[in-house]
Amino acid sequence: MDTLFTHIENARRDENAPLAARMRPTTLEGFVGQAKAVGPGSWLRRAIEHDTLSSVILYGPAGTGKTTLARIIANSTHAEFVEVSAVTGTVKDLRREIDAAKSRLLSLGRRTILFVDEIHRFNRGQQDALLHAVEDRTVVLIGATTENPYFEVNSALISRSRVVELTALDDDSIRELLRRAVADERGLAAAFELSPEAEDEIVTLAGGDGRAALTSLELASQMVDEKDDGSPATITREHVLEANPRRGLTYDKSGDMHYDIISAFIKSMRGSDPDAMLYWLARMLDAGEDPKFIARRIMICASEDVGNADPQALLVAHAAFRATEVIGMPECRINLAQAATYIALAPKSNAAEAGIDAALEEVRRGPRREVPNHLRDRHRPGSDEYGPYLYPHNYPTGWVEQRYLPEGLERGCFYHPSGRGWEAWREEAVGRERSEAGE
Repeated sequence: MDTLFTHIENARRDENAPLAARMRPTTLEGFVGQAKAVGPGSWLRRAIEHDTLSSVILYGPAGTGKTTLARIIANSTHAEFVEVSAVTGTVKDLRREIDAAKSRLLSLGRRTILFVDEIHRFNRGQQDALLHAVEDRTVVLIGATTENPYFEVNSALISRSRVVELTALDDDSIRELLRRAVADERGLAAAFELSPEAEDEIVTLAGGDGRAALTSLELASQMVDEKDDGSPATITREHVLEANPRRGLTYDKSGDMHYDIISAFIKSMRGSDPDAMLYWLARMLDAGEDPKFIARRIMICASEDVGNADPQALLVAHAAFRATEVIGMPECRINLAQAATYIALAPKSNAAEAGIDAALEEVRRGPRREVPNHLRDRHRPGSDEYGPYLYPHNYPTGWVEQRYLPEGLERGCFYHPSGRGWEAWREEAVGRERSEAGE
């Protein structure tokens, strides 16, 4: 039960809390952004307003409001709200809370909402411990995670919950958070004013992260000398940059952002857009991605997407990989950029990749096909009856008509040249050579 001392303790805690924590809204009306996830008419909003929430996994980048939504639910529900740490919590902790929830439900008829922040940090055993309690609604689970729950959360737990995705906040939402924090008594209490240039800089630095935006604002305010006359001091762009000397965009080398950005990098090379490729390359390098991982992807792209339209591409990519191994960062960024730019500008062909995949499909699903007799090894008794093998170098053009495929397969069944670059030139040359040989 709250007492006078409780209110005093809370007030002191709030005074020393970060700006982002002090500005955390307690109602849906104060919640900024995420119209699709929790806007009017959405399932989650109706469930919160009517206090009929069932288990839910809140999934989205940092600073998008997952924990804030959990706190709003805590303030609006008639159920008992319990939080367990996914970092320090154990199976024993979970079972204790589940037992308490069961007792609360049976003796008082009161539901329990269990909030687990960063639920993906729970191991398999901890997640399994929640299954039966969630299934029979002993607890209503609110899990929050920055990682894709379909990969990181037990599939059985996912099937018993609803996944709600939150997205990075748009610029207008970030601006609303900043202006509210400048004016609100819980925030800067109008002791400062934020210049338009400073606001723009914070919005850019935040990258859709509301918590990061408020932290930048708080740090920048600490750089400002307050005026003697009590009028609001101005936070300038220079104050923001002084407080935030280096911008750090979100990037988790084991999470979704890692896969999204490497995918964009590869597709930009394939799509022959060197500017886009360089941007995604820079995002990875700036975030500390392993340069050898990037070099391996460039080598794969050299064969998969350029192939024999420009055979030099694989040599360039391999040279960049070796340079990355020998030189390392930061200098190998230049080798990676050179190789990736070459791949982006090279003529494209996926004939090699498509050809081997088609041949593998035939090998795995087609009938067993025998090696033509004239191609079989001659170092065995009875090989004289195999029939003559025609040695191409004995012919003027270096080519002679001869079956190399097993019976049932015909030339052109796997390899389809692109009609671009060296591959197209060689296809034309081979055609001329065969014509001259009298095919």
